[in-house]
Amino acid sequence: MADYTIILSDLAVSMRLGIHPHEQVPQRVLVSVSMTVRYDAPPAADAIEQVLDYDAVRSGIAALAQGPGFALQETLVEAVAALCLADPRVREVRVRSVKPDVYPDAAVGCEIVRTRG
Repeated sequence: MADYTIILSDLAVSMRLGIHPHEQVPQRVLVSVSMTVRYDAPPAADAIEQVLDYDAVRSGIAALAQGPGFALQETLVEAVAALCLADPRVREVRVRSVKPDVYPDAAVGCEIVRTRG
């Protein structure tokens, strides 16, 4: 067995996220994902087919951002975690969302860690 940590950091998406009236229009959200991925063995070749393709994770997050939106960051990060855990090789996922523009003096976010089984 070989474990790797795959990281997608600060993916900027525009989406509806929040409960306040001014948050009903899309706003900038930064999403970061760190996945512990287990392969049966280290990749034998330098080929994407042998590993988790993080393009699929990026595309999945972008699709979530294009949807109807989320009231809570907690709901968003759970949806991203489920997306990642859909790949059976993912053993653990850490997901963070940050709304960097909510306050003039601070960003606000949410982070979770979910494990398989």
